[in-house]
Amino acid sequence: MEGSNGTRATACRGVRGATTVAGDDPREVELAVAELLDAIVEANGCRPDDVAALTFTLTEELADANPAAAARAHGWTGVPLLMVREHGGDSRVPRCIRVLLLWNTTRTQREIRHAYLRDAAVLRPDLAHQRTLP
Repeated sequence: MEGSNGTRATACRGVRGATTVAGDDPREVELAVAELLDAIVEANGCRPDDVAALTFTLTEELADANPAAAARAHGWTGVPLLMVREHGGDSRVPRCIRVLLLWNTTRTQREIRHAYLRDAAVLRPDLAHQRTLP
């Protein structure tokens, strides 16, 4: 929706992403979450200050992991964070961390770029974002 001066109104848009980890070592989870958030920021140009909230979901194998703590350690300290364990649903990808980022932006939903990394790329091959690990 455009305003009277031709500028777009700000709306809260959903940005999806997912990644996988080989184990539940906290450092590996930290690296995977950082990589995923960096990919979303890189693809969209968003800033944590414009993010309304982040929700992480974890597959059963990662019940002891804490992606919210990993996000905070990566600088996302001012963003409300939530993590929940997945119950049923798509179990094609084990050790999967998914994220829904709610972003206040003037971009349209069609302009949003999602990030599906590592083995999670099979979840949405049409949206997969391949990056090499640091």
